[in-house]
Amino acid sequence: MRRYVEQLSRADSLLAQTLERVPLLPRPPLAAEWLRCEMLERHQVLRHAGLSRGLRVLEVGSGGHAITTVPLALEVGSEGKVVAVERSRWGIFQDVVDASGLAERVRPLKADALALPLRHDSHDLAVCAHGIRSLESLENMVAVFREMLRVAPRVLVAESLPLAQNDAQRAHLETYNLREEIFEAATGRKDDLHYLPLETLEGLVRKAGGEVERAETLEVDLPHALAYLPRDALSSISDRPKRERLLVRWEKAREMGERFGTDHPPVGLVLARRKAAERGAASGRPGRHAAGTERPHHR
Repeated sequence: MRRYVEQLSRADSLLAQTLERVPLLPRPPLAAEWLRCEMLERHQVLRHAGLSRGLRVLEVGSGGHAITTVPLALEVGSEGKVVAVERSRWGIFQDVVDASGLAERVRPLKADALALPLRHDSHDLAVCAHGIRSLESLENMVAVFREMLRVAPRVLVAESLPLAQNDAQRAHLETYNLREEIFEAATGRKDDLHYLPLETLEGLVRKAGGEVERAETLEVDLPHALAYLPRDALSSISDRPKRERLLVRWEKAREMGERFGTDHPPVGLVLARRKAAERGAASGRPGRHAAGTERPHHR
């Protein structure tokens, strides 16, 4: 975590104070600071996107640790609001948000991102950061981006890219690329899809009705060990030949990670706005759902 400490020492005091309030979560082989480190990465991406104070932001796929939610709440300031949408994986979300001191800016909402219970243009910006890979298919990605563009006129999509500039990034990709295969072999359903090229992300946003304003690749220079799956995760795979092939790849990835460490690969950033034709059509129709028709889910 040396680079995390170095980058945090150069961060502004408000960010540093916020991250220091986030709980330490020692989960070997992860360092106790892993959650704070991931939030710092999200903060770098959001800061690069140029968010302004006072925004009403919809976050799609907040996850159980509020990894993007806390940096978003910090960026929008005391006058802004973040509606954090998650379907089921709430985990310690509220505990983390409460500890950060930013809970008054955050509204958790249990909902399916394919059919958001929010009015058209009820938010200024919709964000999906490092959550795309859990959307199960390219078709779902387009559908979710379309919903985001209905609820907000502008969207921000950020996701790791299948690129590696050094051995530590290659070690992360070797580890991460096991996740989709292991989950599908063990459970029969897809999750943690392989990272997509930036050009593909742009194309999906355009297909959903967005005009891409900016698309670029960012280097964050931070460790990233969250792709790790314990060896026991493969034990429930009933197809023995498949299990053995995956175990060979798991051992290779483990050896690379131990030798080089695992780093964040480059991150793709896509900023887009709703197409003009879509804006005109949307302004003449009400949203499909009334705002707040589902109770916020806090735990």
